[in-house]
Amino acid sequence: MNVNQVKAGIKTKDPYEIAKALTLPPLIESNIQANSNPKKRSYSERLTVDGVDWSPVLNSFLEARDCVFVGDAISCFAAQSTFHSSLNHLLHSSPGNILIPILHACCRATHHIAVQADHVNSLTTKRNDNARLQSAVTLLQESFSKTLNDRSEMVPGSPLSIDGSKKVGVLCIVNQLFAMYFRLNTLRLCKNLLRPVESRSLHKSGNKGDMVTYRYFVGRLNMFEDLYDLAEENLSYALQHCHKNAVGNKKRILNYLIPVKLMRGRLPSVNLLEKCNLVEYIPLVIAIRRGDLRTFHKTLQENQDEFIRRGTYLLLEKCKTVCHRNLFKRIHLITEMHQLPLDNVVKVIKWMGIDMDLDEVECVLANLIFRGIIKGYISHSKRILVLSKRDPFPKAAVVK
Repeated sequence: MNVNQVKAGIKTKDPYEIAKALTLPPLIESNIQANSNPKKRSYSERLTVDGVDWSPVLNSFLEARDCVFVGDAISCFAAQSTFHSSLNHLLHSSPGNILIPILHACCRATHHIAVQADHVNSLTTKRNDNARLQSAVTLLQESFSKTLNDRSEMVPGSPLSIDGSKKVGVLCIVNQLFAMYFRLNTLRLCKNLLRPVESRSLHKSGNKGDMVTYRYFVGRLNMFEDLYDLAEENLSYALQHCHKNAVGNKKRILNYLIPVKLMRGRLPSVNLLEKCNLVEYIPLVIAIRRGDLRTFHKTLQENQDEFIRRGTYLLLEKCKTVCHRNLFKRIHLITEMHQLPLDNVVKVIKWMGIDMDLDEVECVLANLIFRGIIKGYISHSKRILVLSKRDPFPKAAVVK
């Protein structure tokens, strides 16, 4: 699209034509040059529409587009930052919400180009300080503020118009900020987005894709805060309402929903895990179901790097509680005894290749009894676990 075509798209004043005219092509990884320093062309085009000066937006967009064509990620981010800042300024004076589609495209581009520019910078400097991503956060926070604080009343489902509310653009920007905060590991900043969005119920209406993405990130946030009931609720909503053909997105949701369900005693079937290509969870689920501590530890160790990268390792480690409970239940069912000598339990655990002494086993059992997962008591003097004769392993204490 040449300069005249870009100008023509802006002049239509159609929200989607403007977005089409001012959306950058993707910066292809294979075209990115680590040490590129091409001669840059500077633009001085003039464009005024209904008394509004579009020149800064137009010229910075054209410069960013040229950088995309030559694969210069670092210069592209500089131009994109100017473009985004100019668009934020223009948004404040624009009527209604006709600029929301281009604002969304701009936010996504700023996010992705910042990540790519930081990657290129890390190749040359051998360190990644995420400086450009942090700058991008500031630009998106400004976009969030300008859309959230629009005084026009939002009418859910209404078309974009010169009388519409800019609040319809909030949720998409929030999702981009969530993704950036998770990448930067600054999860504390997510609260600054949750409170204003949920107090205005902006997360309950709008584009279905944005609503699903929002619930996905909120579910992950709940998971890190140990709010497993809310995490399961939000992640389950995201999975159920995700587009049926979005297989990759469903897998991303399941990567967090499965550990939450395991923690709450809900074990998925092997067929489901195979169907979704989540085979790393299969031995873990089987081990928890059987109380097989050896396989549980082995699977965690083999997939440790991947689980740490996803941020689910510590949660899966906590699932050992369910594994312990099922192990003691199997011993009880096999021996048909309500008084289990702890020496026998230690022998079983050591047979599995797990090094635990009597005091450690007693400590694990005391914790399970305290949490109501096992009904009974420990006779410390006799080193015996005395189980209740009525439902010693209540299912309701684990499956919630």
